[in-house]
Amino acid sequence: MKQVLLLSILLSANTAYGDDAPRARDLGIPFDGTPGQLNAITDVAGVTVGHVTLIEDLTDDKAVRTGVTAILPRGERTADELAFAGWFSLNGNGEMTGTTWLDESGFLEGPVMITNTHSVGAVHEGVIRWRVAKGNADHTEYFWSLPVVAETWDGTLNDINGFHVRPEHAMAALDRAAPGPVAEGSVGGGTGMVCYQFKCGIGTSSRVTDVNGDSYTVGVLVQANFGHWQLLRVAGVPVGHYLKPDDESSPVFDASLSSIIIVVATDAPLLPHQLDRLAKRAALGLARNGSIATNGSGDIFIAFSTANAEAGRGAADANISMLPNDSINPLFQATVEATEEAIINALVAGRDMQGDNGSLVRGIDLERLADVLRRHNRLVEPSDTP
Repeated sequence: MKQVLLLSILLSANTAYGDDAPRARDLGIPFDGTPGQLNAITDVAGVTVGHVTLIEDLTDDKAVRTGVTAILPRGERTADELAFAGWFSLNGNGEMTGTTWLDESGFLEGPVMITNTHSVGAVHEGVIRWRVAKGNADHTEYFWSLPVVAETWDGTLNDINGFHVRPEHAMAALDRAAPGPVAEGSVGGGTGMVCYQFKCGIGTSSRVTDVNGDSYTVGVLVQANFGHWQLLRVAGVPVGHYLKPDDESSPVFDASLSSIIIVVATDAPLLPHQLDRLAKRAALGLARNGSIATNGSGDIFIAFSTANAEAGRGAADANISMLPNDSINPLFQATVEATEEAIINALVAGRDMQGDNGSLVRGIDLERLADVLRRHNRLVEPSDTP
């Protein structure tokens, strides 16, 4: 029975926990900037996303509410074509493996994986197994990997010390990664996550911007698991002054120990040091929603560019392009805007969830949220954009 249940979970892994969940724009929440067609990280051509969601009720009031999310910079070519990348730790009580070599080399040599805190090792192993199973050595003719695996804590709703995420789940998330719409909320690595003490999880958004007459896209995906409800701001309104978690919700772990992982993708030709700078700007989008990056939080961001594919192939005569530093302000702005919206999309997609030891976390009341924004003249007609 357990094997059948887990199989059904894997088969439905890219389905949102509530497929009818509206996005923030559907409620009339206003955001700056122009989103891409899907308003998702997959608006950056070539980027694919896969989720494996694990939901199971065990004996002794134990519950599995966790999973894995995979972001592949170059889709099926990710194992063979590296991507320039950079990263930034706003506060380091968290983990993102592989960043030492990323600093040294300037390349992201594979996918970005996100899971729960105690499953980093299993996902790390799964990525390497997936890499070897692909059967293609890198340009140095070696099968070796230092995967990028990031985490946030889901121990309120999930039996985190049950080690339910296994290497094969990471491999499945990678194999099912696809372009197109990205499921949000309680899916993949975000299954058991909580932000501002409401049910939260995965969120995504994108922006299209002009740089010197050329159009570029910036896409963001977050795994949001941070913040106290009183700090929450939406569209500039301090809604945390008016909303609080439902009294029936179980006490949520100390919000000062919570975290967020932010993945920024762009098709703009940026070099690693410029991508470091882009990753830092995600912190400004996070701050717009009320985060203060508490002492106990793990706020870790990574940015990569899908341009300059030739650079990672090992050719001695590779030609590399870049935007001048004086031209990248529009990309900074796009990152801030997309990060802000991705977090609110994660919050809006959250639905009530009961989990480990009977714990209960409610989703934010969307009608009350809309009412607060309306009273502050910050609600607009719902957007036709995704």
